[in-house]
Amino acid sequence: MEQKRVRMGIIGIGNMGSGHVKSFIEGEVSGDVVLTAVADLRKSRREWAKEYFRKNCTDIVVFDDDVSLIKSGLCDAVMVEIPHYDHPEVSIRALEHGLHVLCEKPAGVYAKQVRQMNEAAKKSGCVFALMFNMRTGAVYKKMRELVCSGELGEIKRVNWILTDWYRSQIYYDSGDWRGTWDGEGGGVLVNQCPHNLDLLQWICGMPVRLRSFCHEGKWHNIEVEDDVTVYMEFPNGATGVFVTSTGDLPGTDRFEILLTKGKLVCEKGKLECYRLKEDERVTMFTTQDGFYRDSGEYERIETEPGKNARVEVIDAFAGNILRGTPLVADGQEGINEVNLANAIHLSSWLKQEVSIPVDEDIFLQELSKHRAVSKRKTEVKEITFFQ
Repeated sequence: MEQKRVRMGIIGIGNMGSGHVKSFIEGEVSGDVVLTAVADLRKSRREWAKEYFRKNCTDIVVFDDDVSLIKSGLCDAVMVEIPHYDHPEVSIRALEHGLHVLCEKPAGVYAKQVRQMNEAAKKSGCVFALMFNMRTGAVYKKMRELVCSGELGEIKRVNWILTDWYRSQIYYDSGDWRGTWDGEGGGVLVNQCPHNLDLLQWICGMPVRLRSFCHEGKWHNIEVEDDVTVYMEFPNGATGVFVTSTGDLPGTDRFEILLTKGKLVCEKGKLECYRLKEDERVTMFTTQDGFYRDSGEYERIETEPGKNARVEVIDAFAGNILRGTPLVADGQEGINEVNLANAIHLSSWLKQEVSIPVDEDIFLQELSKHRAVSKRKTEVKEITFFQ
């Protein structure tokens, strides 16, 4: 008999996982998938889940750990919503038990981990996808369409100022793993920016080299980076700057792509496009006006608002399992974002330009040095923040 619905388990019901639980219970997710089980190591989160399910009259099973859920036979697929270092181990375990996997970003902390995940997925024959939900945004999809089509020419410069990630100290104090090298594997690059690093390479392609400056604990009492500036170079000679922080208030989110035939500007969820009358590379050498200025103007590109982005990823995941319809982000692609984050960290640590992809062994050696001196927090306020 043809399978009608995907039975889903959620491993980790903290900030993100609990939000997904509510999406299922409140009926946001399509009829292709049903939540059958959850798991969390923390007793307080399991108690929350049991009470929440009781109030909503559901018989979803709550497990103490991922192993019990994976072996239960209650699930066809799992969503992995746990601390970053554990993503690969748990995802691989699920794949080896024949379960499809939708993993939260980032796929892993270092590229070697992600490579192992991809190998396990290929061997298992199961679907492996990533929660790169920002790819569903109409504005970003339109930017990618315009860039990849070539109608605006070649990329000359990319600038993304992304400091709209303000986090207070209590955020980092809410978990013993947060803001530590051994627990989280990084700061704003690993926690907040995987979506944006993925979008940058998805829309503009991967840089070939970069030089970065990562300030660790500049604005917070944490071990990891909370302020980052990166200079990038792309295969065609285009350059780029990426700036991010969790300490700016108010912050900025402005993504600009300058091309030879125009310019795209994305800010506050709105997209504007400037189209030149002719390719700038032609104008440069043909105009007789030494102070030439194009007479065009920016036009607003209207895009249709989508539904809940995370739900869209879940629905696409279930559709791929049942009917082979496209995923939002295949797990194989996760290594690009991790490679980019690894390169930014490594460049800052070594204080030099690095090529992409980075040497995986050298990166792991440097990361291990940071983990070796990482300190376990003695005081933690167990808080779950709902976004």
